Amino acid sequence: MLESQLKYDLDQERIDEIARMSRPQVSVIGLGGAGCNIVSWIKQRGMTGGRLLALNTDANHLSICKADKRILIGEKTTHGLGCGGYAEKGEQALRESLEVIKKEIAGSSIVFLVSGLGGGTGTGASCALAESLKGTGPLVVGVNTIPFAIERVRMETARSAIERLKKACDTVVTIDNNKLVKVAGDLPFQEALGVANELVGVFVKDITETITTASLINLDFMDLRAIMEKKGIAAIGAGWGQGEEKVEKAVKVALDGQLLDINDVTKAYGVLIHVSGGEDLTLDEVYRSGEMVTKSISPKAKIIWGAKVVPEMQGSAHVFVCLTGVESAFLNQTQKPKRFKLF
Repeated sequence: MLESQLKYDLDQERIDEIARMSRPQVSVIGLGGAGCNIVSWIKQRGMTGGRLLALNTDANHLSICKADKRILIGEKTTHGLGCGGYAEKGEQALRESLEVIKKEIAGSSIVFLVSGLGGGTGTGASCALAESLKGTGPLVVGVNTIPFAIERVRMETARSAIERLKKACDTVVTIDNNKLVKVAGDLPFQEALGVANELVGVFVKDITETITTASLINLDFMDLRAIMEKKGIAAIGAGWGQGEEKVEKAVKVALDGQLLDINDVTKAYGVLIHVSGGEDLTLDEVYRSGEMVTKSISPKAKIIWGAKVVPEMQGSAHVFVCLTGVESAFLNQTQKPKRFKLF
């Protein structure tokens, strides 16, 4: 009897040890001003299961960022003064500090590269880091915002960066500020920009916590890898709902508020759906959320979904949707020279 109990205890310890060792390690890296702001947003709200790093060439901005680790990149290149909007300097700065960064993220299963494209540090550093990580093991996911159409030079810089990131990252989640005008155009300027930052923050936080902690319907790392590995551009949306039909309301907001113009949603390769709610969340509600999202998707699309009960969310629901392998209208656009008349 004693031997049997001892064997049982050892088996349980072994299972616990394997579970600890197999838990995915997630690194979230904010690059440049916009990326560091989003990492600060996540840090202030708390995130379980991932490590937050803030990388910048601007020492002043970096000093006010919230992260688990802050790294001033390219000190010899920029002297802590920033890149002045030159992506080439951002790339040079990243390469100068590459070994330090690689040590910080060693052993990561997933690396999120979070940045705003079109400027210097975020654009150059995210491309250089993505290219250096390609083929080294971790799933690399770029999460980027792109500028407004009126910022013509920045737009072209961002477009070139997206093309590079598509080749280096497994998936590039793209937030288009031009779509933001349609979704949140009536909001005050600062609040409207916060919508995009919050969406990126929610995406990274939700994915990290979903694959590193137990859920009601679990999503694991291999599920995520199956729909994101080498899948190009992705679009994301998040929605909240309360009261009756809370899940339906949340799904509608998530789909209507996704911030990327997609040429044809039926061509999406994969769909990730995650639902959070209070203890009143039912299996039927979770199932209906999946039905609503997938009814406009190709039957050949790979679908993964999960659900989590959060006691403090009683009476409300949160739905997160990610469409991978989509075609973006942004990348098909070309700038045409315009002639201006003085009078």
